[in-house]
Amino acid sequence: MPVAYDPRDPDIIADPYPALRALQDEDPAHWSDALGGWVLTRYGDVRRALVDKRFSADRMRPYFAHQARAGRPGLPHLERYLTPWAVFNDPPLHTRLRDVMACAFNRRLPAMRPRVERLVAELLDDLEGRGQADVIAAFAYPLPASAIMVMLGAPREEIGEVRHWSDELAAFVGSAMMSADKPERADEGIGRMADYFERLIAERRKSPREDMLSDLMAADAQGRRLADDELAAAAILMLFAGHETTTNLIGNGLYELIRHPRQMRALRDLPGLAACAVAEVLRYQGPTAAMTRILGADMEMHGAAMRRGERVFAMIHAANRDPRQFAEPGRFDVRRRPNPAITFGAGIHFCLGAPLARLEGEIALPALLARFADFELLDDNPAWSDSLVLRGLRRL
Repeated sequence: MPVAYDPRDPDIIADPYPALRALQDEDPAHWSDALGGWVLTRYGDVRRALVDKRFSADRMRPYFAHQARAGRPGLPHLERYLTPWAVFNDPPLHTRLRDVMACAFNRRLPAMRPRVERLVAELLDDLEGRGQADVIAAFAYPLPASAIMVMLGAPREEIGEVRHWSDELAAFVGSAMMSADKPERADEGIGRMADYFERLIAERRKSPREDMLSDLMAADAQGRRLADDELAAAAILMLFAGHETTTNLIGNGLYELIRHPRQMRALRDLPGLAACAVAEVLRYQGPTAAMTRILGADMEMHGAAMRRGERVFAMIHAANRDPRQFAEPGRFDVRRRPNPAITFGAGIHFCLGAPLARLEGEIALPALLARFADFELLDDNPAWSDSLVLRGLRRL
């Protein structure tokens, strides 16, 4: 029987790995009718899709052009503020956008360790004594969201408002099940986020501060200053990417440690394993499920004729469990070395925020284990988000 991959299937949302393993073995370049694109699952193929220049990251412009040709309602805010995201662009535009963002981000990164440690302590203090709690809502989300807000120079107390807009955007950017109203809700959400950051940008123009938003505005390396729309888009991207991935990293990490008590004991007894443990979480149950590319040229993979303009879904979580790359890929091992997981991508689009995400995970997970002696899941089958590109729990 031919393998069929449909990410909308509730069983695949709950546990995608058996279906992905079947694709690796039987149909490594799989055409998915459900997705209208090619699904790559082997480590080598996925990495190739991320580094080969024939696989284009410029996927939003074709989407909006298709919407217009189909006579569908316009999404003006999404088109205006998603199109300039560095992750959705190829060089030379990608190079200019990323260089400005990298300069601002790297300047602020060294000061983040003590800030993250303080945030972790505050959030754990709030958790202590509750008895039971949703760790996603009470810890895994507010930690990275607060950290990136502080880094950008946005008021931390406004997280709740920003989260609603970000959630609407996440439902559009990565959903495996696109309802009729998701694009419109995301368009409103990103429009409100743009209004929010444009207000902060106007304040910084009058009075620059020691924060990443001011750094973005000051960037002028070899004429690479960001235009106003690019500036707002960069701030939205940093906020969005700066907390969505790390929320899932921390939530998925705690979930797997609870499910693997020997591994939890190992990390609790040896906090120095934190970096190795985080790397294993990123591999075994990482926060990134897939990255999308557009074919820039005809090519053949595993006998499949792939045509220019077709979509390709590079399945990160499948690649990270490929037995061709990892020994015993289905085993969760916080001591695993080497661990060349590609959760943060590869090549020119390697995740700019990876060092901050790792830092937050390496501080948060040992701190949770040090503060609380025991954990018990209230639901043995927690609900996973229906996202195609992100992998995370709705509640824990």
